Formats: sequence, C-alpha cells, structure tokens
Amino acid sequence: MNRGTPIDNILDAGVPMPSISSARFGIGEIVRHRMFDFRGVIFDVDPVFANSEEWYQAIPEGIRPRKDQPFYHLLAENDESTYTAYVSQQNLMHDDSDEPVDHPAVGDLFGDMTDGRYELKAGLKH
Repeated sequence: MNRGTPIDNILDAGVPMPSISSARFGIGEIVRHRMFDFRGVIFDVDPVFANSEEWYQAIPEGIRPRKDQPFYHLLAENDESTYTAYVSQQNLMHDDSDEPVDHPAVGDLFGDMTDGRYELKAGLKH
C-alpha cells in the first residue's frame, strides 16, 4: 500500500529520479557561448533539457551536451543576425563586455540594464 506524498510513491515504485542541478545563470543575465561566436540575454530557464529529440540529435555527437543540466532560452545575436537560441549550461559563460544585447525583443521583456544585467519588466515577474 502506497502512502505519503506523490514523490514518496514514485520512490517506492523504484522510478529513478533525474539528477537535479542548479542554474548557474538567471533571467536577465548576459551570456556568451563557449564555442560559437554569439551572445545573448537569458529570458527563460529549463531545469533539464526540454526541447525535441530531433533538435537534440541534430547536434554533432562529439559536442552534444548532457540533458541533465539547465538549458537556457536566449535572445541571441552575432555579427550577422538576431535570433533565439537554446543552450546548455555547460556551453555558456558570463559576458563581461557591459554592452547591451541588440535584439529587437529585448525591449518587450526587459527594462533597464543595471550592472550588466537586464531587469525583467514588472508585469512579467511571477
């Protein structure tokens, strides 16, 4: 007979729990990709991989990141364009340039940039 919380019941059933890793970066932080020449501002965080398997398999196996880590949604830019990107934590680092991100959607989500970080607009905060 199962008793307790739903988590207790899952543990009793022998279902493996995913490892939990903490997010190193937060919403509004400006980051840079470790291998590719782009940077962006974080607008959402998934605690573990939450994209399609097709997207994941399209990454070359030699550089394919683990799924059991935070993944970040970025308003990204490079020298040629702006776009959204989905990047694993292991492939990001802080951007120390103090330069704003020139993505057209930045103003829709964020207000001022203070100390190298964008402030999420008040109406969008939980």
